[in-house]
Amino acid sequence: MESRVRTPEEERIFTTLRHLQSTFFSETQLSNEPCAVQNPPFVHYTEDDLKWNGWGYEDTEFRLGDHGEIILAGNKYSLSGKTFPKFRSWIEGFVDGIDVNEFSPYQTFDEIQIPDPIINQEFLNFVEGRYGRIESNKLQRLRHGHGQTAQEVYKLRYQTYERLPDVVIWPVSHDQVQFILEAAVKFDVCVIPYGGGTTVSEALLCPLEETRMIVSLDMKLMNKIKWVDRESLLACIEAGAVGRELEARLGSMGLCFGHEPDSHEFSTLGGWVATRASGMKKNVYGNIEDLVIHIKMATPIGTVDKHCRVPRLSMGPDIHQMILGSEGILGVITEVTVKVQPLPEARAYGSIVFPNFESGVAFMREVAYKRAAPASIRLMDNTQFQMGQCLTPEDDKKFGWLTDKLKYAYLTKWAKFDLEQMVACTVMFEGPQAKIDEQQKTIYALADKHGGINAGENNGRKGYFLTFMIAYLRDYSFCYYLIGESFETSIPWSKVLEVCYRVTERIEGCAEEFQLPWAPMCSYRVTQTYDTGACVYFYFGFIFRGVENPIEKFNQIEACGRDVVLQCGGSLSHHHGVGKLRKKWLGSCNSEVGMQMVHSLKATLDPTNVLGNGNLLGVIGSKRQ
Repeated sequence: MESRVRTPEEERIFTTLRHLQSTFFSETQLSNEPCAVQNPPFVHYTEDDLKWNGWGYEDTEFRLGDHGEIILAGNKYSLSGKTFPKFRSWIEGFVDGIDVNEFSPYQTFDEIQIPDPIINQEFLNFVEGRYGRIESNKLQRLRHGHGQTAQEVYKLRYQTYERLPDVVIWPVSHDQVQFILEAAVKFDVCVIPYGGGTTVSEALLCPLEETRMIVSLDMKLMNKIKWVDRESLLACIEAGAVGRELEARLGSMGLCFGHEPDSHEFSTLGGWVATRASGMKKNVYGNIEDLVIHIKMATPIGTVDKHCRVPRLSMGPDIHQMILGSEGILGVITEVTVKVQPLPEARAYGSIVFPNFESGVAFMREVAYKRAAPASIRLMDNTQFQMGQCLTPEDDKKFGWLTDKLKYAYLTKWAKFDLEQMVACTVMFEGPQAKIDEQQKTIYALADKHGGINAGENNGRKGYFLTFMIAYLRDYSFCYYLIGESFETSIPWSKVLEVCYRVTERIEGCAEEFQLPWAPMCSYRVTQTYDTGACVYFYFGFIFRGVENPIEKFNQIEACGRDVVLQCGGSLSHHHGVGKLRKKWLGSCNSEVGMQMVHSLKATLDPTNVLGNGNLLGVIGSKRQ
């Protein structure tokens, strides 16, 4: 076909668009934050500022505005009070069966029914006077009897409880924790450690079979930084320290810890150790097992406490590795000595768009192969890319209608991207400015090699922030009969694409099998890179309006996805842990002999099953003689 000569106006637009790739789309390289990086301000809050029936702050939620638009209520975040005019139309078009005009009412605090507490008065008399706070009221029992899975939030909003903690105790020292465990042995009481309550493995659910009084041991008053060794870059911190507050306090000393999971605002150091957690910036700082130097743990038979805090040792099997990931069945972690670092000199955000997920994965693999990963790098599929674009507030001046129009034209007309296939990668660089400059050149050169286009700092910053909004969006979806959740795995690079496609196919194709009127949805992202593989997150959900036993079906569908993950060679979990939600798979993953090792360790440290939360091994029951 003969080409048409462009008009002067078309030539002007064409020249502008061609210029975008080296100017507008490359803004990240020109807008690094200055020396002395400032983290987001820590929001000082009390437990009364948090929801009792969902995620996060009481005042923060997505809701419909007066004109049917979606807004983020509250004042805790940079986007609080903003309106998102595109999001409603997108979600209505994307989710099969959703009806935003049909609201799903949920029960109030006064309406929810809970069981009467089981009281062991001998235990309470024995510990009376030693603690400033022991409570057994309805609110505290509810707060401490659940985590943050979709199943648990559903129960809080629509169902009744058969079992909850009977008493909540807030210790303030290691000695108090040790005393409580010894008293629990003496009077046959069950103890469940509690950190930030952010678990998504049902780790905090009370076993229905438990007939003893259950004490929830809330560690958040044990939040002190006990000492800092600046020369050795070590800090000894109590286990109840909450992530965001911990970083703020270390930051005032010119230091940082760097472990930043998605739950960073509310989760605790002890919880990270107990679940073998991973953070968004592990490429720079490491996973929790890389950061821990020493762990002090109270057990029913005494205290575990190594005599030295050294960078490495060879003293037989490492007892710290036995504690990491123990999920509260062996003891209560009370303090941790960790590596700290000077505050990073600079930070920069960025984003890249790729024509399809395959190109994005190839890029991520080469970044890992060359060991060029910045502090954080995440690749989201087309669904999550579209959702992120629709969560742009209407008053965002950096993304006005003209800019959006130019980008759209560049991507579709000249770069030939299909908007239904393109994906996005968000990156965050942190460290010395010279190293950031070098990393940026490497990352964007690799992106260009794999067909990627630099999409700018603002998209990267927004993508990083939206990580903290996922749980709020999950809770908001309940209002319209949409139940959704995430699960994750680590998997070899050779299986990344296969597991993404097979899990999605399995979940989206099971509507008839589970008698669902509308097909489930599924999306995925690659969130961590390693030499040999990656962490992959899956998000899935379905409309439960009119569905009988939706939680049972939700569990069955998630199990189908998990089975496919294991068939593909993926791990049972990358960083969420096992809890009670995934324990049925643990034996096949660890082998019979491996599980015997864990059982033996449990029997040695906790012979009467005082720590009877039922995680990992299931319900053992009291073995009191």
